[in-house]
Amino acid sequence: MNPRELARAAPGAAFTLTFDGGPVTALPGQTVAAALWAAGVTSWRSTRGTGRPRGVFCGIGVCFDCLVTVNDRPNQRACLVPVRPGDVIRTQEGTGRDDD
Repeated sequence: MNPRELARAAPGAAFTLTFDGGPVTALPGQTVAAALWAAGVTSWRSTRGTGRPRGVFCGIGVCFDCLVTVNDRPNQRACLVPVRPGDVIRTQEGTGRDDD
């Protein structure tokens, strides 16, 4: 039995968002990080200095490793932001601003 069956959970209908130009299926209540992980994406930011890949580290919004751009808003913590149908999510480069 999977956890949803054990909890008798019945999530709402799946919907689509866009990540780096491609479609990603998500469920209501998922965070950006959860939706990306479920789609097999584990890195969505690179560090400013060395360009090293980053994704979720702490998972509770403390470390800022999971920063992502959501609907043209940079520096959103993927582990905290709930997804919505039609969201446009992009990998964040450095600080996410044009003045990097």
